[in-house]
Amino acid sequence: MAGEDAEKIANTLLAPPKHLKSSRGTAADAPSYNASLSSSSSRPALPAHDPEKAGPEKKSTPVTWRNLPNKKQLAILAGVRVVDFFQVASLQTYMFHQLKSFSPSLPDSKISLQAGVMQGVFTSAQIVTAILWGNIADAPWAGRKNVLLIGLIGTALSCIGVGYSTTFEQAVVFRCLGGAINGTVGAARTMVAESVDKKYHSRAFLLLPIAFNIANVIGPIFGGLMADPAANYPNTLGPNTPLGGKKYMKWLHTFPYAAPNLLSAILLLLEAWIVWIGLQETLESRRYVRDRGRELGENISYWLGKLRFHSGYSRVGQQLGSEDHELDMSPPTTPAHPEISSAKEMSMRSTPRKRLAFRKIWTKNVIMVLITTAIFDFQMGGFANLWLLFLSAARADPAAKALDAFHFSGGMSFPPSLIGRSMAILGIFGVVLQFSLYPTLSSRWGLLRSFQLSLLLFPLAYFLAPYLALLPSSSPAPLPASGFLIWAGIAVVLFLQVAARTFALPATIILLNNASPHPSVLGTIHGLGSSASSTFRTIGPIAAGRWFGTGLQRDMVGLAWWGLSAVSILGVLGGFFVENGNGHSIKLEGEVEEEQRGEKREA
Repeated sequence: MAGEDAEKIANTLLAPPKHLKSSRGTAADAPSYNASLSSSSSRPALPAHDPEKAGPEKKSTPVTWRNLPNKKQLAILAGVRVVDFFQVASLQTYMFHQLKSFSPSLPDSKISLQAGVMQGVFTSAQIVTAILWGNIADAPWAGRKNVLLIGLIGTALSCIGVGYSTTFEQAVVFRCLGGAINGTVGAARTMVAESVDKKYHSRAFLLLPIAFNIANVIGPIFGGLMADPAANYPNTLGPNTPLGGKKYMKWLHTFPYAAPNLLSAILLLLEAWIVWIGLQETLESRRYVRDRGRELGENISYWLGKLRFHSGYSRVGQQLGSEDHELDMSPPTTPAHPEISSAKEMSMRSTPRKRLAFRKIWTKNVIMVLITTAIFDFQMGGFANLWLLFLSAARADPAAKALDAFHFSGGMSFPPSLIGRSMAILGIFGVVLQFSLYPTLSSRWGLLRSFQLSLLLFPLAYFLAPYLALLPSSSPAPLPASGFLIWAGIAVVLFLQVAARTFALPATIILLNNASPHPSVLGTIHGLGSSASSTFRTIGPIAAGRWFGTGLQRDMVGLAWWGLSAVSILGVLGGFFVENGNGHSIKLEGEVEEEQRGEKREA
């Protein structure tokens, strides 16, 4: 009897707890050591796992939005990109007119050059600091989250400065400072990669271009509506009006473009607050470092949960009549065993993670991906500036006729409100295609092939764009161009450009992420990518603005568009030399042995 009692006690101690069984799965999911208890227990022995036999029968679960893990984390990161793109898209809507307000006597060709500088100076500052922010994001004393916070707050302050600028030089300084402190691109991409397993990357990284397209819808709309409100809404904000009062809002007249910039700053600061209280650090060496922001956020969630809990139900502990049985609703960031958390943190600090040397990250695939991404970003920056300049520029004199298919001039004479509407079309196309066309064709063709084929649409879109100036308009010059043919032509050009961008933008992010030769330099790789992107997003708008101004002077408005088309052809050629890597092509000392030991344990 004593032996039987001892056997029962042993089985009870070795059996998995009931709460683990209910939360972790069924008995089939239990560890294989339960099979050794079959001789002394009524439980059937678990079948041995044979990878070779089980492999062909086991099908991987398809990746969908529903089973995407860490949705809260990814949503916060997508929000970072939305507000960051918002301030850019909003500024682009009225930038030409704000620059014109600084010096009304300047011709459009000069304003075009200034617009290129305004767009380029933000990204040119990022060129200098992107690699620095990438290294800081990889550093144990800083991490990815702090880089995001600094970038969001710093960019918000720069938006306020631009809104209250009264000269071109002042606006350039504030945009430069905003770009220098903004390291959000590389940090956000790195955190997305580290928040989910690699099999979810195709969906997770898709959130970044979706964020871009959402910002491209709402940014231009709000920017166009809020630009120069005193002049656009005199019956609402003028003198002797309910909102304006007797003295009316003079600051809106003195600083006509402060309102949309203040909105951008508020959204950036709000997102910074959300990041501070809700985002989890993904850098391995900082996972056990105390995060007061998350503690505050989880305390807020805890107390809100208590309020909801008390509103309809009583606690389990109160039902049982004992305080010891109350549900544990304490914030999870507060460790249950401080000594264990401290030991983990000390272990993380005492055994630094091995890191690949900087000189070894320059593999052939990294270089080719960076080159292809640079060309892509050149045309993205060039198109953004060129499209706004083309829409803002005055229409050609009706008496001047086109000499041939290449020698003609004129823009569309759109005010900020119409520019915002056309830019919103750009974003709407992007969101629709991102959710409808992209998943189907990307799964059918694969990441690399869909990227290569999408690049073919860019040259066609840029070649056709200047011919919008020749389409019949229902309104005479110098009024803004209008009519069905005008907007149909705009829709065709934007559809081609956005369809290409829909596939190319997420592909460049994923290809760069997968090109990383080692996980220890992932932040640095994204920093390099951000630096390359910033470099060519700087050159693109400046070059396109100069080409556009030269084309206006020579009655050849298509000069800049066709130059951009030629550059995009180089991108088509470069795309065929890119490979889709695995993110760990170089093994450091000891890693091969660790993998072999892991394979033996799994076998």
